[in-house]
Amino acid sequence: MREAATTEPGRLRIIGAVLAALVVLFGAVTVWEISDRATAADDVVGHSQPLSADAANIYRSLADADTASSSGFLAGAQEPREVRQRYEKDIANASRLLVSAAANTGAGGESRKEIALLGEELPRYTGLIEQARATNRQGLPLGGAYLRYANERMSTVLLPAAQRLYEAETGRLYTDYDDARSWPFASIGAGLLGIGALAWAQRRNYRRTNRVFNHGLVAATAASVVVLLWLVVGTTVARSGLSEARSDGQESLKVLNDARIASLQARANENLTLVARGAVLAEDKKSDKYDVDYTKNMKELDTRLSAALRLADDDSGEEPVSKAVAGVTQWKQRHASARESDMRGDYDLALVQVVGDKDHKDSSGASFDTVDASLEQAVVHEQREFTQAARGGLGALGGLTTGAAALAVVGAAAALLGIGRRLSEYR
Repeated sequence: MREAATTEPGRLRIIGAVLAALVVLFGAVTVWEISDRATAADDVVGHSQPLSADAANIYRSLADADTASSSGFLAGAQEPREVRQRYEKDIANASRLLVSAAANTGAGGESRKEIALLGEELPRYTGLIEQARATNRQGLPLGGAYLRYANERMSTVLLPAAQRLYEAETGRLYTDYDDARSWPFASIGAGLLGIGALAWAQRRNYRRTNRVFNHGLVAATAASVVVLLWLVVGTTVARSGLSEARSDGQESLKVLNDARIASLQARANENLTLVARGAVLAEDKKSDKYDVDYTKNMKELDTRLSAALRLADDDSGEEPVSKAVAGVTQWKQRHASARESDMRGDYDLALVQVVGDKDHKDSSGASFDTVDASLEQAVVHEQREFTQAARGGLGALGGLTTGAAALAVVGAAAALLGIGRRLSEYR
């Protein structure tokens, strides 16, 4: 090698080999880094975000089942068919999503532990609900105790486990976001190094031969510049799409899911206020625990809806949230009327004001249904926005790995041909 470097042909051979190696290195590093980012972006769209959404739906289904069970209990011995069907649908949905989550979650980690806990506790909860229903049909007051205990298990065991599952899956989603959005600094550095070396080689060629262009080296430089520009532009567009998916989609989804959960918990506590009839006191030993919890839930709901309005970036996203806000205002008014009736001893009137019947359509339950339906509409819209933006980000990386590999091969071959043309002059 040292002897070869003492002659111009030897030096040219070394330069050609180094240039080809640098161009190939640039292509290889680009393929490696972009493949990793494309995989992470694909995970965001097809794996981690759906799992995060499923975890949120597990929580929502459990909370809604708890709400439906208390609504059915308040209806008396003849539980309305639609309420019972809603409860059964929620339990079936939660069970199905748990099975799906177990199949798509790794063997270790926090998520697996929470899924196992939920799988153990859900049958116990449904057993308590069935005991409450059976006792309630017999007109025995013990049914209320079973229902309150079931609600306690839901509030202290199942829902916290579902919340931890949601947080774990959302954390994995944000990790995939960060991986997909990271800049390919190694590729950019390798590209700049390769282009710099090609520029130096062409300048050296010009100074020694007085020829402005070496077609092979120019072609190699052009191929490298195309890959570098493609890399930078593609990464920028992908980062923009994924950032939009996170800020305009996922963040809105998180706030809306939190709002739905708060509304469901508020409704369950509103129902349990009538079920317990003051039998369970808050920490101050004076106030009704469930009414205090209802107030906390409604404050949380107000906070989340305000955040959702701020995050809504178009009329289609803002309209259902505004409907939910109006529904919450109406709900509070009707709840206050029901509490007033209950406090003055008119339980039957308070019951119809909360649950409603064919003669009372303006119940707080009807307001809750309006809020829940509006939030569901908003969630569907934001999910669509997320998917569209995230797929746009993923699409920006499409073809880059194949293109980089092909252009790297072309560039390396062109560099060797360009140097080979100079070597032919010494024969």
